[in-house]
Amino acid sequence: MRVEHIDVLIVGAGLSGIDAGYRLQTQCPDLGYAILESRDAIGGTWDLFRYPGIRSDSDMYTLGFPFRPWRGEKSIADGPDILQYIRDTAAEFGIDRRIRFGHKVIDASWSSEDARWTVRASTGQGTVEMSCSFLYLCSGYYSYESGYLPDIPGLQDFAGTVVHPQFWPENLDYEGKKIVVIGSGATAVTLVPALAEKAEHVTMLQRSPTYVMSLPARDPIATRIRRLLPDRVAHRAVRTKNVVVNLGFYQFCQRFPSVAKRVLRTLTERRLRGRIPVDPHFSPRYDPWDQRLCVVPDSDLFRTLRAEKAEIVTDRIDTVTEKSVRLESGRELEAEILIPATGLQLVPAGGIEFVVDGEKIDLSTRFIYRGMMLDGLPNAAMCLGYTNASWTLRADLASLYVCRLLRYMRRNGYRSAVPRYSGDGRTRPLLGLDAGYIHRAEGALPKQGSRSPWLMRQNYLLDLPTMRLGRIDESMQFTP
Repeated sequence: MRVEHIDVLIVGAGLSGIDAGYRLQTQCPDLGYAILESRDAIGGTWDLFRYPGIRSDSDMYTLGFPFRPWRGEKSIADGPDILQYIRDTAAEFGIDRRIRFGHKVIDASWSSEDARWTVRASTGQGTVEMSCSFLYLCSGYYSYESGYLPDIPGLQDFAGTVVHPQFWPENLDYEGKKIVVIGSGATAVTLVPALAEKAEHVTMLQRSPTYVMSLPARDPIATRIRRLLPDRVAHRAVRTKNVVVNLGFYQFCQRFPSVAKRVLRTLTERRLRGRIPVDPHFSPRYDPWDQRLCVVPDSDLFRTLRAEKAEIVTDRIDTVTEKSVRLESGRELEAEILIPATGLQLVPAGGIEFVVDGEKIDLSTRFIYRGMMLDGLPNAAMCLGYTNASWTLRADLASLYVCRLLRYMRRNGYRSAVPRYSGDGRTRPLLGLDAGYIHRAEGALPKQGSRSPWLMRQNYLLDLPTMRLGRIDESMQFTP
């Protein structure tokens, strides 16, 4: 049976995959491509997550596509608006016609003799096989099939409803109910204000606090710039402004952690207005940006807590009973609905199994090259965003680099390109955040080295010239 061959296969039709499709069809128009999407819809994260209040925690001028200005009123945008933006972008540029829905990639096998990948994907009609010259993974970093649920004593005895935010049921009626949200991350701080609008009472139960920072949902500076300048010029100006401001604040936190702690504490005290104590609820033991900061638009979490529509409790769970959560302090929190907002399951490379010339590849033994390719893995790239900035900033740089690499190979008659590790052997964890979901997956993730091009820099302004203008052949082996 003849196997269909496509020049470039993109895996995933979320923000990164749509960006990759646009870059390929505009910068490598002579190459054919297809996007394999495991689900039946465009949007990735923004189609999967449906919980109340779902929104971005990055501004849309940097999270959005650089080639299609964000025109929404809110800079910190609501999930449905982001999803519509992704869909509209895919339709406007004809990218949606390249997507094959219901195709979950299982494995990919490389043949050096043929200089191509053979990719197997499961569909509703069985397993299909196709080949490609280049494989580009834009499938995100976490499992779509399962979220992380820690061992919570007594959870099986709870008589109410347990809902994981990743799989929010459309028909869940929480009006007038007592709800306990377990967690302190971005999902928890998003859920609490939204649920409090209808619920009788919402408790945010956290084992340890996180830094929470309020930003205006509507960026006043961006609004002024958009009134004065043409659409695309304004978008570029606001995007640049936000990149510089966000990176500057991150660098400030890294270089002056004690000062940054005091600044964030002072800002939090102002938002709480003496109604809720900063200690222990908003005083993390770690330094700012050791974990990702949580952003709330227009102080919505703080306003909800001040209005006593919700409360925050910092304690550990002793056990869950039939109708409550009993804490180690002895306090009991009545609950009809439990929401464990306890994080994601990280899955490197979408859980795809890789084989190169008959040898199975263990990704955890590999070094990452320019934050997107792996040593010893030919003609393949994976899209990894920033942990300290908008995901799409790095995703777009990765797509631009892939296009540069493909043009270079065609220009020089090369059929394959594979990074070859040339570092000093010193390693660092792939993702530089001290977060539980990252620690749980460290044994499965690739490594980074101590210097470029094996060092994954969390700095867009440094990556921009490297990815757009840097040497293509550095530590890269090409084969005609």
